[in-house]
Amino acid sequence: MSQASRTRPSGSSTALNEAYDTALLDLDGVVYAGGHAIVHAVESLGAARDGGMHLAYVTNNALRPPAAVAEHLTEIGVPAEPADVITSAQAVARLMADQLPPGARVLVVGGEGLRVALRERGLVPVESADDEPVAVAQGYGGPDMTWGRFAEAAYAIARGVPWFASNTDLTIPSARGIAPGNGAAVEVVRIATGAEPQVAGKPLPPMHRETVLRTGAERPLVVGDRLDTDIEGAFNGGVDSLLVLTGVTDAAQLVAAEPKHRPTYVDADLRGLLTGQPEVVRAGDGFGCGGWTASVRGGDLVLEGDGDVLDGLRALCGAAWSYAGDGSCGLDAGKAVARLGL
Repeated sequence: MSQASRTRPSGSSTALNEAYDTALLDLDGVVYAGGHAIVHAVESLGAARDGGMHLAYVTNNALRPPAAVAEHLTEIGVPAEPADVITSAQAVARLMADQLPPGARVLVVGGEGLRVALRERGLVPVESADDEPVAVAQGYGGPDMTWGRFAEAAYAIARGVPWFASNTDLTIPSARGIAPGNGAAVEVVRIATGAEPQVAGKPLPPMHRETVLRTGAERPLVVGDRLDTDIEGAFNGGVDSLLVLTGVTDAAQLVAAEPKHRPTYVDADLRGLLTGQPEVVRAGDGFGCGGWTASVRGGDLVLEGDGDVLDGLRALCGAAWSYAGDGSCGLDAGKAVARLGL
């Protein structure tokens, strides 16, 4: 079933780590949060890897270079090499290198990961608008980035140089909750300048291109926690996706998803890589999964039955997505989802 026509989550009689050769895993909210491994992530990824699945870590966070990310993954029990990590910093650096001459000076508003990626593409990072940059590169710089960095970007952009952003995620998960992401910082510069950046990260094609070039995946499965980056990126790339409910997306948002935000599969956490997925089937005027049946009656989502709460959520998605077709369903999923305790 194509992404554009999906009206229900798909089933799989085969464990996902056997059905796909490569997992393209988001990090924040999927593998870890605030520096600590998410429950079940370490053992699930180890089992998937031992079963022959290639694991690649694809992140919109441009703060750290791949070597630092791989080191951190290894420290929390997920062995990784720098080549296993693909970042939006790498994607934006390639995008810039395709448009700028070798050795071009680039004003960096971001962290070390962005500087490393630019140097790998033969570009020269500089720190001030007075250093004669020919472009601006902006990426997440961590919670301590000063206001002066945004001012430097505004000064350079006002002189007419092109502006590139690694990604535009408005938020980023942390151990204490949801914090402002690079997209929030991009909005500061956008408001100050009236300019629009070229963006490389998920869900846009430059990130998918970077991922495919670096992994060589033939049957990839995107695994993420965000509808507007991970799942939409899979949609744009024409590949299947697994949404895990360990990050920013909740059950009600999933049920209300528009077509480009509808994942192929949904599961609670990364244990979903190691199993098949139950089929969501037509059941009378609704959709059934496991012991649950969901339908739309009088403009309301109705859930009946009992069993695994994830099966209930899958049934709700089937009913809501079918009702919505190629649009947004406009239904209030709160009451039905509350019955599942999600």
